[in-house]
Amino acid sequence: MPISAQKEPYQPKLLKRHFLCYEYQLSMTLITSSLAVTSLSHASVSSLSSHIRPRLQPPSVFLPSTTANSTVANLSTAISRRASVLVFLSFLVFPSPAVASPSDGGDDLERYTDQAEGFTLLIPSSWVKVEKAGATALFQEGKNNIGVVVNPVRLSSLREFGTADFVAHKLLQAEKKKESTKSAELIETRERLGHGNVPVYEIEYLLDSTRGGMKRIFSAAFVSSRKLYLLNIAYSDSQDNPLNGNTRMVIEQVLHSFDTS
Repeated sequence: MPISAQKEPYQPKLLKRHFLCYEYQLSMTLITSSLAVTSLSHASVSSLSSHIRPRLQPPSVFLPSTTANSTVANLSTAISRRASVLVFLSFLVFPSPAVASPSDGGDDLERYTDQAEGFTLLIPSSWVKVEKAGATALFQEGKNNIGVVVNPVRLSSLREFGTADFVAHKLLQAEKKKESTKSAELIETRERLGHGNVPVYEIEYLLDSTRGGMKRIFSAAFVSSRKLYLLNIAYSDSQDNPLNGNTRMVIEQVLHSFDTS
């Protein structure tokens, strides 16, 4: 009499363990990518894109029922969401270079548009555009910088990451964990609507670090056509040489002009 094969009982804890292992592997890949990113003004960040573009596949798991398949779908959604947040923060928290004294902010502004990547912003006319690996666009005035990075993501809207306050909170947490950071203080978060009602988050904070002293960071980010667009402006704001009103006005115009083209 043939012996019938016995099916192993469905073990949700084992399934969850498989996915947690996958999530840990994916998280470590993204965190390693973030730590490998150095200043746009001093080193290449091209390795970051190579870590992010490949999509890791979860381990194959054979499930005996529709309920189990539903469980996998829910876990996969949660993992993709968490991974996307890590990707977002890895772009947002790249170390900024040492920052020189600010100018008087008297520059005229001219529009810069990248039709291929699909973004536009205003740039001070005296700032010089430089080519650096990993930067979609980078402009410098001394060691002050305005940088734009564009990379693919899986989400269709920035709101899928969370609110502007949530993203700012995570950003400050990540900054404070860096060895070079002395202090990081959130100043303001905003949300505005860009072209086509695309949500744009703006974050302003003070960063004091061993790499460049006290700096004021202005960031703007949005997601369009499954691409993450990030603008990062780093400017000196020390007690001896604080950011003056004219310069701040110019920087805010640049920040608010960042949009889809």
